[in-house]
Amino acid sequence: MIQYAALEASNAKAGQKVLSCSYFLMQSEWGQSVFLPEDPVPLAHLSVCQLHSQVDVRVVTTEHAKHFYDPAEVSVKIYSDKDEWEMWTQRSDPVLHIDLRRWADLLVIAPLDANTLGKIANGLCDNLLTCVVRAWDMSRPLLFCPAMNTAMWQHPITAQQVSKLKEFGYVEIPCIAKKLVCGDEGKGAMAEVSTIVSVVQLYLKKPDESSEKT
Repeated sequence: MIQYAALEASNAKAGQKVLSCSYFLMQSEWGQSVFLPEDPVPLAHLSVCQLHSQVDVRVVTTEHAKHFYDPAEVSVKIYSDKDEWEMWTQRSDPVLHIDLRRWADLLVIAPLDANTLGKIANGLCDNLLTCVVRAWDMSRPLLFCPAMNTAMWQHPITAQQVSKLKEFGYVEIPCIAKKLVCGDEGKGAMAEVSTIVSVVQLYLKKPDESSEKT
């Protein structure tokens, strides 16, 4: 299952950013940034089409996620764990996961598999993605999209961990029931990309909309 650590959306004229997890960095025409995960090719495509914006997309991927897609098919910058360590060699060097959390206005983890769900719920941060999450600015939105086998979804620990993330203030985009990759049918599939994009849109506010409310 691919997980995106960061998705940036931005237009040359505006400044909000979205961080997405296998992960997209996406920037909208209003300058917002978003962080997203999942198969980068269709998610990036639909994000651009459905958000109706000029989008600059970057991907942050976990090492295991690389098994599920061909980087050559992703026409944007892909970040992985090795970039974190290659960038930092001495105390004065930039720290990638901190740079990403500073940059993004919104983080989307799609899909969020059982393993990374457990890590985040317990505060573990052993890769680029989970380090970004652990350092995340809690005043900014973090959306997560659970995705796993039905049997894993039904395990009692899953509900506890999802609840913990919601206690943190993170927003769940619920999984759905359908035929899974393994052949089983049931709940556990990631929400449709169109649904994820629609929820992201709710958190991407135009500057004039924000000013009208103040």
